[in-house]
Amino acid sequence: MAKPVKYTVVDAFTESAFKGNPAAVCLLEEERDEDWLQALAMEFNFSETCYLTRITEPEPLDSSAKISTPRFRLRWFTPVKEVNLCGHATLAAAHFLFTSSLVKGNLIEFITLSGVLTARKVMEGDKSDALKWENGEAQERFYIELDFPTVPVVEVEYNSADVASISKALNGASVIDIKKTENDDIFAVLPSGKTVVDIEPQFDDIRKLPGWGLIVTGLAPPDSEFDFFSRCFCPKCGFDEDPVCGSAHCSIVPYWSQKLGKCDFLAYQASPRSGILNIHLDEQNQRVLLRGKAVTVMEGCVLV
Repeated sequence: MAKPVKYTVVDAFTESAFKGNPAAVCLLEEERDEDWLQALAMEFNFSETCYLTRITEPEPLDSSAKISTPRFRLRWFTPVKEVNLCGHATLAAAHFLFTSSLVKGNLIEFITLSGVLTARKVMEGDKSDALKWENGEAQERFYIELDFPTVPVVEVEYNSADVASISKALNGASVIDIKKTENDDIFAVLPSGKTVVDIEPQFDDIRKLPGWGLIVTGLAPPDSEFDFFSRCFCPKCGFDEDPVCGSAHCSIVPYWSQKLGKCDFLAYQASPRSGILNIHLDEQNQRVLLRGKAVTVMEGCVLV
């Protein structure tokens, strides 16, 4: 009989429970077959369920011994398919590991379908600022920085019928630029952040569009603290809207960096759950540093 699998549900890219993007994080102590992994992801029915398998051994208890960076294999599943890259579930996995006794230090390496990705724990402010009190106990205040590859957007010739179909899928919203990401998502730029917020997506029409998903973005209002707004629609992946999509920002940030001539951004994902991302673009190495917080909301055990 297979061992029970412990899971944790984490809301990523938020400081508040029931905001941001939820992900189920499962720590596997033994191999499970592909059908089981996909079936459990469908059972959770979050935008992503991720699976961790430890590669390196736990750090030695002897403090004089050299501590190597902990490594875990990390896989991401939507309710219908495995994906190559996912930001919020990686943030959730790192939060789970940093807040448990499973790792020491401030750095984790994940072996993924997109290569080696790192997660770094960064404390907030000075030592006194980095602690908060909950239930009479001091809790660390930190955010997590993910080091991801950029996902370029490419020029694609869309004819007038294509543009009309995309606008129709957005319930008639005006579209000022359309590209495609190397992950096969349509990338649509709207006139403003307010337009992004006000979209009434037509999911039946979005399913008929080419590619896997539809990313929309627009400049934030001038009086906003943010640089741009975005939303991500993915009905072909088993969920209508991705509440906060880290991997989409691997395409969004290079686009806005070219337009705005800057590399540091505060981004707002304007889904009903909403989320905030602090982002730096490393132009030289074509990496995106995604920074965010997370909250653990649930723990349990899969018995089958």
